[in-house]
Amino acid sequence: MMRKTVIGILALICLSTATFAQKADFRRGNRAFRKENYGQADIDYRKGLLKDSTQVKGRYNLANNLYRQGSFDEAAKLMEAIPVDSLNVGAFESDVLFNKGDIAIARQDWQTAVNCFIQYLMVHPDDIAAKENYTYARYHLQNQDQNQNQNQDQNQDQNQDQNQDQNQDQQDQQNQDQDKDQQNQDQRQQPQPQPEQLSPQQAQQLLQAIQDKEKQTQEKVDEKKAAVLKSRQKEKNW
Repeated sequence: MMRKTVIGILALICLSTATFAQKADFRRGNRAFRKENYGQADIDYRKGLLKDSTQVKGRYNLANNLYRQGSFDEAAKLMEAIPVDSLNVGAFESDVLFNKGDIAIARQDWQTAVNCFIQYLMVHPDDIAAKENYTYARYHLQNQDQNQNQNQDQNQDQNQDQNQDQNQDQQDQQNQDQDKDQQNQDQRQQPQPQPEQLSPQQAQQLLQAIQDKEKQTQEKVDEKKAAVLKSRQKEKNW
């Protein structure tokens, strides 16, 4: 029994030491945060969370510090991991809701921002800053919805215009093809030019011209043959 008691005491001492060291990290982080030394605060908060990753307020502090440094996405993830019971909202849960909404505005996540500030205002209906943030987020959410609807309408109109253009192009192409077919058909139906018929007198003149040409050609051929014969004769005259 004594041995178990001693072990139990040692375990409590170790746990107390670890808890004290963890709280010391968070306290140093808080001091650095108040001095706007966000880089040092980041280091201290992360040290504390390494010793106890389930520490809810440590995650909350680190998220706020990341928000001040402009790391909105990482801050949002940390805040989302902090559960808030809408039926039992205390001071800490109220701050979580407010800061979740603030981070959502920075990320332009208007729907999340509106939801967070609605929950917050159910507990703190007279908070002016929360009302202003809610109004601002709701205004942008409505504009976002309107823009999305307008974009959808524009896309539908563009699709209709494209379909109309395609149909018109197809119709134009069909008309062009029909015109070409009609032109080809008209050309086939047109009477082909007939060879010109000669009168008897013209035929006689043409025949005479052909005969004269043949006579001239024959005379030239005879002259060439005579010249060749003369040449041969000279060659044989020795």
